[in-house]
Amino acid sequence: MKIDPDHVAIADSIIRFIDRDVVSLEEKHHALLRDDRSMFDSDGRYVPEILSLRRQVRMRSAELGFYTLFGSEKLGGSEMGACAYAHIQEVLYRKYGPNRTLIQHVVIPSPFTNGLSPVLCQLAPEVFEQYREGVSSGDKTLCFALSEPDAGSDVMAMKTRAVRDGDGWIINGTKQWITNSPYADYAMVFAVTDPEKVAQRRGGITGFFVDTRADGFSVPGITRVMGHLGGETGIVVLDNVRVRDDHRLGPVDRGLAVAISGVSAGRLGLSALCLGLARWALDMATEYSRIRKTFGVPISEHQAIQFMLADSLMDIYAAKSMLHDCAASIDAGDNAVAKTSMVKAFCTEMVGRVIDKSIQIHGGMGLTNELRLEEGYRLARQVRIPDGTGEIQRRTIARQLLSDQVIL
Repeated sequence: MKIDPDHVAIADSIIRFIDRDVVSLEEKHHALLRDDRSMFDSDGRYVPEILSLRRQVRMRSAELGFYTLFGSEKLGGSEMGACAYAHIQEVLYRKYGPNRTLIQHVVIPSPFTNGLSPVLCQLAPEVFEQYREGVSSGDKTLCFALSEPDAGSDVMAMKTRAVRDGDGWIINGTKQWITNSPYADYAMVFAVTDPEKVAQRRGGITGFFVDTRADGFSVPGITRVMGHLGGETGIVVLDNVRVRDDHRLGPVDRGLAVAISGVSAGRLGLSALCLGLARWALDMATEYSRIRKTFGVPISEHQAIQFMLADSLMDIYAAKSMLHDCAASIDAGDNAVAKTSMVKAFCTEMVGRVIDKSIQIHGGMGLTNELRLEEGYRLARQVRIPDGTGEIQRRTIARQLLSDQVIL
């Protein structure tokens, strides 16, 4: 399918920057970046050297204009749009694969953890101006605190409470699965402000912009996932955290709509990640099938291998077609709720199938750490959970269909 030449040019520029500046950093600090044992401390947090390197890359990306490419113009970003975002994320993951600590979500920020998150559009302009430079330059980072131990897919089961107190609010509660929370300077926190409305599922949740240095804000633990010794996901505890009313994210009791703006962007980004990761895995499998021989011929000549390659390419073509059609609908301002859910569900399930076949084609080599396919396989399993599971996406799709809101 035809990609806008401007989007191709931007992606090429980002690749040149990474190859020139970031890959050289990776090579220089190879001993530090080579595995979890050197990257994380005993508590599972990134060691200070890793955090410093990530900050260095973020700030250089911001200097070159890449870091704020997708931020709203209202916030000072370039607002390139969904089609550009989808293409660039795909290109990055196809080129570099999984587990590049100085590249993924660093050069181009996640809408939840870095940069000009769409959620920040709901912060009063005069308040945002106080934080704009730090956030847009890559000096400061964010986390998006919505999920809780008993409120993942069912957000309305949230227990965190925010109670009015003079010219501000007092927040108490616990958040879980919060990406970048162990390292974030600021948190976008969502809390129940009207329990009765929440019980009736008519709103009652409000968002707040919180400085993580505030009294009572803590991240007591890292959530280790899929065999890693540490990570970016943590548990957030809010113990009588005071926030001024002017630091609200949007109107009182309307925070769920605010949160969804971030979740929708996250779903599109995850889908593009999966497409790029699948293409990375298929590229590896295709090349290996040409050079690996059994019974005197390259395994690419065996029908069993050809079928796996063909099935993978069909999956990728379907995913790419869906992703770019959905992105075009978003850029056009159409109702893309069902499309976004379809794309998220399909792409996150597709990438697991493709990487599984790539491992099978590589045989024993596919199981080794050396090729990073096993790392890609773990990532592929993870992405089926965040921003709404496949089951939640299917519920959304069905509801949109039954209410005649699906336009294809």
